[in-house]
Amino acid sequence: MDAASLPESRSGRPDWLRRAVRPQLAGLVDDILFYRETGLPMVGRVETASLVVPLVISFGAPFSIALGRAPHAGDRISSFAAGLFAGPVVMDSPGTAECVQVNFTPPGAARFFGVPMSELADTMVALDDLGDHAILALARRLGDDNDPARRLDLVEAFVLRRILAGRPSDPAIAWAYRRIVDTDGAVRIAGLAAELGCSRKHLAGLFRREVGLPPKTVARMARFQGALAWSTRVKTLDWAEIAAACGYADQAHLTREFTALAGASPAAWHRSAA
Repeated sequence: MDAASLPESRSGRPDWLRRAVRPQLAGLVDDILFYRETGLPMVGRVETASLVVPLVISFGAPFSIALGRAPHAGDRISSFAAGLFAGPVVMDSPGTAECVQVNFTPPGAARFFGVPMSELADTMVALDDLGDHAILALARRLGDDNDPARRLDLVEAFVLRRILAGRPSDPAIAWAYRRIVDTDGAVRIAGLAAELGCSRKHLAGLFRREVGLPPKTVARMARFQGALAWSTRVKTLDWAEIAAACGYADQAHLTREFTALAGASPAAWHRSAA
């Protein structure tokens, strides 16, 4: 699909073009997408805390993005990478943003960027500040080609080469991370450490290097994502029932976690997402 065949937005809503992930990238990349705004400004869009490490290469107006608060005028950023953050991310744009975005899993990001994930956690790093000449060269190539599908082809090929040539994640940490995600955070961190034959402190240090955040925080985020998914599957919302099903102590515990990780109560989040 080329730029001309993207459906024209009559409402001003953004255009999207999403690339299915190749089997070689399974578990390392969630998706690759092209995003183009068509005149409708975005104000106060909230992204909940997620286990995704994005790489954004921009060709249009910069976004204004802030971690855990509303963005200010000085929070404009164009192309960037961002590590895990245990809180909501708030974004504005003037309606003319355009970018390609790669959403890595933490193991995929560690392999792609080749740096400790602790360097990206809780922050956004502008592309120029990454000091990665190959990614900067890719951004220039993408800027010279305005066809969305060809841009996705270039990004996909680049990501595939880099990941296949990159250093694999520590197998023990990759296993522990997968256990946390697969159980929606319902796994004892002490039990993981015991199975790996190390202390919880040692496991936390390895997680910060390979994932960006300690395992307890990652488990909180995985449980929260599980609750979000659960709320979309049920016909009638019963937050007390969802809290029990997802391993929260009670509905008040669920509400506190939504406030911390989504910036709103469960009911307010559900209204805004509808």
